[in-house]
Amino acid sequence: QVITGGHYDVDCRLEDPDGTVLYKEMKKQYDTFTFTASRNGTYKFCFSNEFSTFTHKTVYFDFQVGEDPPLFPSENRVTALTQMESACVSIHEALKSVIDYQTHFRLREAQGRSRAEDLNTRVAYWSIGEAIILLVVSIGQVFLLKSFFSDKRTTTTCVGS
Repeated sequence: QVITGGHYDVDCRLEDPDGTVLYKEMKKQYDTFTFTASRNGTYKFCFSNEFSTFTHKTVYFDFQVGEDPPLFPSENRVTALTQMESACVSIHEALKSVIDYQTHFRLREAQGRSRAEDLNTRVAYWSIGEAIILLVVSIGQVFLLKSFFSDKRTTTTCVGS
């Protein structure tokens, strides 16, 4: 998910160890991709910002590798879970969804904070500009009013006959 920057979009590519492209998307803000690795090795992923080189972006990504280990080591048994064990499993599932919600809200908070800081910077520059304009106008008015009340003495000389 793109958190900050530009139009909140980025290119993404995922390659397997052989260089085969497993996933490629252009100008996406948010996406999910699930796959099962077919071989061992180094998988590469790349986020690209080619189309918007002047805008820096912050990207959040999350890897979930493998399955969760069983909550109870003897979970693969044939007998049914006890009431306590089934309650623990349901609480565990609910807590995993709470973690997902918290991550989602943290990302939204980061986006909001970024927008607020950008807006704060713009308002500060606008205020400085207004203060400079106000200062120039007030100095201009002082000089204009001063010119109205200054006594320009013109001397006339009469040459008598």
